[in-house]
Amino acid sequence: MSRNIGKLIKEMTLEEKVGLCSGLDFWRMKGIERLGIPSIMVTDGPHGVRKQKGGADNLGIFDSVPATCFPSAVGMASSWNRKLIKRVGEALGEECQAEDVAILLGPAANIKRSPLCGRNFEYFSEDPYLSSEMAANHIEGVQSQGVGTSLKHFAVNNQEYRRMSINAIVDERTIREIYLASFEGAIKQSQPWTVMAAYNKVNGEFASENSYLLNDILKEEWGFEGFVVSDWGGVNERVEGLANGLELEMPPTGGLGDQKIINAVKSGELSEIKLDKAVERLLTIIFKAADNKKDNAIFDMKAHHQLAREVARESMVLLKNEDQILPLKKEEAVAVIGAFAKTPRYQGGGSSRINPTKLENIVAEIESVADNGNVLFAEGYSLDSDEVDEKLINEAKEVAINAETVVLFVGLPDRYESEGYDREHLRIPENHVSLIEAIAEVNQNIVVVLSNGAPIEMPWINKVKGLLEGYLGGQALGGAIADLLFGEANPSGKLAESFPKRLSDNPSFLNFPGEGDKVEYKEGIFVGYRYYDKKEIEPLFSFGFGLSYTSFEYSNLKSNRKEMKDSETVTITVNVKNTGDVAGKEVVQLYIKDVVSTVIRPEKELKGFEKVELQPSEEQTVTFQLSRRAFAYYNTELEDWHVETGDFEILIGKSSKEIILQDTIFIESTVDVKKSVHRNTTVGDLMADPILAPLARKLTAKMNAGSSTNNVSDNDKASEMVTAVMKDLPLRAIVNYSNGAFTEEMLTDMIQLLNEEQYKGNSV
Repeated sequence: MSRNIGKLIKEMTLEEKVGLCSGLDFWRMKGIERLGIPSIMVTDGPHGVRKQKGGADNLGIFDSVPATCFPSAVGMASSWNRKLIKRVGEALGEECQAEDVAILLGPAANIKRSPLCGRNFEYFSEDPYLSSEMAANHIEGVQSQGVGTSLKHFAVNNQEYRRMSINAIVDERTIREIYLASFEGAIKQSQPWTVMAAYNKVNGEFASENSYLLNDILKEEWGFEGFVVSDWGGVNERVEGLANGLELEMPPTGGLGDQKIINAVKSGELSEIKLDKAVERLLTIIFKAADNKKDNAIFDMKAHHQLAREVARESMVLLKNEDQILPLKKEEAVAVIGAFAKTPRYQGGGSSRINPTKLENIVAEIESVADNGNVLFAEGYSLDSDEVDEKLINEAKEVAINAETVVLFVGLPDRYESEGYDREHLRIPENHVSLIEAIAEVNQNIVVVLSNGAPIEMPWINKVKGLLEGYLGGQALGGAIADLLFGEANPSGKLAESFPKRLSDNPSFLNFPGEGDKVEYKEGIFVGYRYYDKKEIEPLFSFGFGLSYTSFEYSNLKSNRKEMKDSETVTITVNVKNTGDVAGKEVVQLYIKDVVSTVIRPEKELKGFEKVELQPSEEQTVTFQLSRRAFAYYNTELEDWHVETGDFEILIGKSSKEIILQDTIFIESTVDVKKSVHRNTTVGDLMADPILAPLARKLTAKMNAGSSTNNVSDNDKASEMVTAVMKDLPLRAIVNYSNGAFTEEMLTDMIQLLNEEQYKGNSV
């Protein structure tokens, strides 16, 4: 339905326009009945619809309406399955339509800078490419159903400690390559209807009133078409927020924010034209939501539960399978031990908490799949305390003695990780550790299933043969775990984050969570595997790692060109074959390495991935298309992405650590990065420039002609020394060392000549 929004704005009073810029209540935007502008509802996500029941508290302490609880983002990203994530989005959109929800608040695309961040379970990855691809497909799925999304938390929101006041200090290259890149791809590919500003400051300015982020980058550079909403209660100064790109304040502040805007417009502090532009963005989305509303919408609760089970299966990661202890044999006696098996930890705490339509009992699901009446259970520990209960431990040992295999359910209780606070360590509760150690004394066949939203330390790992990272698997986690344990499904998840061996290994360790209201991102671009690779630190489990019940062989890596300009694209193909006995899915990962660079770059960076399903002996060709961005770094002087001329390695791997195949292509830059030559330009810089190097050699000869270095005996060692010294000499030093043979006037003329030569682009 077409509307003349400009005409509509002209018919509105100042108070009506300002009123649209804040909510009606905690979950609804204002409408204007006389102008036919409806009030629409927003609600929390991202892995389920958290719509509050009528009369319930706003903060969600009481139940919301029943909705399908899918695995949280930490698990969904571990599926590395774009199509599956899009299907989840479609299901979420259907449920929003059924509940008259116009905008789902999610997904969250923040980078996992530290494994301690209390909200990491809600974020996809430590890698910006994987994060943006997951977010883009989530958004596409939801919005295909006529429901909007709110990509959050923009930007640099990577901790819960002082989250409403912390100032994140990040250099320009780092923020572009890591923290903004996780949002950029999703914005450009999928155009979320809204973007949610983060609570924190970024380089001194609150994200909710940061014009550089909200106007210059998000709207002008990336072409974002929707509106920006505050995180709930995240507005610092309302007028500055509106002036700098924040259209909607949520929740309302009883008219306080509105009155500030009215006063600012009347005083001339805020242009009414800027207010009108904000209202135009708001109305565009409000009417889009209204026009896409489906009357009498319903959803298939059973089908969505089955989808949740499918997603959970693909989200879980098999980390260890010594002696092929998995899959379990159905005829054998199995001891299931751990309170999590009957009281599962299936989602994170805070604003994303969902009231599930159904919650599976893990023990019951294992019994159903095993179907042999020989499944034993013991509680093992209390969920309410970390203290070791010897009675529970001894009961568990008795059960373990009578089983051929023990499946232990351990991990992080609810109280260990949640929105609102960060973890202080990576350990699991002491009673969980004691249980593992005690069971290992009486049974060597132990499989551990983890329930957690982020990495943990595992000093006990050598005591167990099998390890399944279950993450927070949503309402259907019980059936998914049973399917994987008994081989009804083949594990296919891969870690979307690195697991350090110890907390001190992680790159942000010395600078997290900061001091007072300031945190400095001193590790720069070296986040996650980028850091472990560069520092040659062995993680416990590497980014992209995950085992299968079958095996895969890679071969025939090809590029359709060996040389290209950075304005062109290259097609990469590689064959993948299932060389095992059962069907399985493999995630083919493509990384790029700049062989020689004038700037510091990671050893490799993820730039492509595909998940393929293969029957035994089946082989498929996987194709990747790579453009300029895959090879580029962010050049702060150009204020743009830049590819340097040179060789780049194409690396195909099963994880960031396990690279199987590699190829090399040569890329020629079409952008000439010219740096003005001046008195402090070094001889080495000139020598490295293909255009200016001939002149640099002449300079060297002139300097040597009158220099005291001529007195050095003519041997290879002395020659090397002179070359090394000269490399870092500024041009002004030529005057000092030439004993009058090279004057200040000659230096001035030479600098002018070098700059003219660089401008012409011709060698001498």
